[in-house]
Amino acid sequence: PTEAEWEYAARGEQYHKYAGSNNLNEVAWHFGNSQNKAQIVGQKQPNGFGLYDISGNVNEWCWDWYEEGYHNAPLKDPKGPTTGQKRVFRGGCWRGDSSYNRLSFRDFGLPSIKHLSVGIRLCRTLSESNQAESS
Repeated sequence: PTEAEWEYAARGEQYHKYAGSNNLNEVAWHFGNSQNKAQIVGQKQPNGFGLYDISGNVNEWCWDWYEEGYHNAPLKDPKGPTTGQKRVFRGGCWRGDSSYNRLSFRDFGLPSIKHLSVGIRLCRTLSESNQAESS
């Protein structure tokens, strides 16, 4: 997902510090409870859209290139830069404390990075015919 799509999905039409709760332990694997490793998805409480492990467990790559001014972007579906050297990741991970797992936290890395605390969340765009069928 783009960074804006990730944030929309993570918030789940709720207003919490973390995806699904203001209590980090209810929704996330982090430094204090992860036993220093990523955990199997779905063991914590989901967010308002029924998505698990958006806060904590692993940082999630976003499609966008990193830009310092993201918080000053338009409020409706902001677009990141079309080029860059570093990609955005969001969500925090099992190695982070509460501040790194907040929905507002964002970080970046080189696209070539390989680390046990970085992953992806797969998503897809539905065609108009698929959207009509799912309604």
